[in-house]
Amino acid sequence: MGLPISLEFFPTKTPEGAVKLRAVRQQLYALKPEFCSVTFGAGGSTQDGTLQAVTEIMGEGCAAAPHLSCIGQSRESIRQRLAAYAAAGIRRIVALRGDLPSGYGLGGEFRYASDLVSFIREETGDRFHLEVAAYPETHPQAKSPEADLDAFVAKVKAGADAGITQYFFNSDAYFRYVDDLGRKGVDVPVVPGIMPITSSTQLMRFSDACGAEIPRWIRMRLQAFGDDTASIKSFGLDVVADLCDRLRAGGVPGLHFYTMNQSAATTELVRRLALG
Repeated sequence: MGLPISLEFFPTKTPEGAVKLRAVRQQLYALKPEFCSVTFGAGGSTQDGTLQAVTEIMGEGCAAAPHLSCIGQSRESIRQRLAAYAAAGIRRIVALRGDLPSGYGLGGEFRYASDLVSFIREETGDRFHLEVAAYPETHPQAKSPEADLDAFVAKVKAGADAGITQYFFNSDAYFRYVDDLGRKGVDVPVVPGIMPITSSTQLMRFSDACGAEIPRWIRMRLQAFGDDTASIKSFGLDVVADLCDRLRAGGVPGLHFYTMNQSAATTELVRRLALG
């Protein structure tokens, strides 16, 4: 149907994990993603793995974007990373504030993602296409929904090209968010982040941590399935495919799938949507 998709992976920590992830990527390339992004560990835990995975993906013939978090970083450390990305031929970056590791002071020379975006533009001009995070249900640390909208506006004014949202299951929250941004004069593409539902415990844990709301009816159904994995996956596919259908009908610019380094659920969702 011509709707672009992108895929997100996280760096693996073992050689066995890297082998498995290569196989997963090969399966997902059949979906013809516009690009793949690779997350960036807080406090340096997987930062080198991010660049390694991105260069592998590019070598496999797909465009790729490293996530770059600025919390706890110095201007010089970010400058060196940008130089490494440029040397590797990378053309796009997902620029984020990032989460502080536990027990970590607020150190570093960047407070907000808008500071990072501004710095990247100062250092590298238009070399990189910059995606930034968007929060249709409001960032959990934002003072108010209005303050959160203003934070996104600041990132765009600093030079961001597009947004990718935190995942959500309420399409109205997304469309209201985009309308509110429009009223503030922002018209960059805001791509919905899509989280396949394959495990209820994993979903609850992630959602509690990042502030994504699981509607009560979904939460109750998942709890009712208990350990019935097949029913959870079947229900999850129905719910998320319906969400994607509503988003597509509303004219979204693309869909960004949080693959969790798995191929089955994303492949089935794209097949149901007839996107691949």
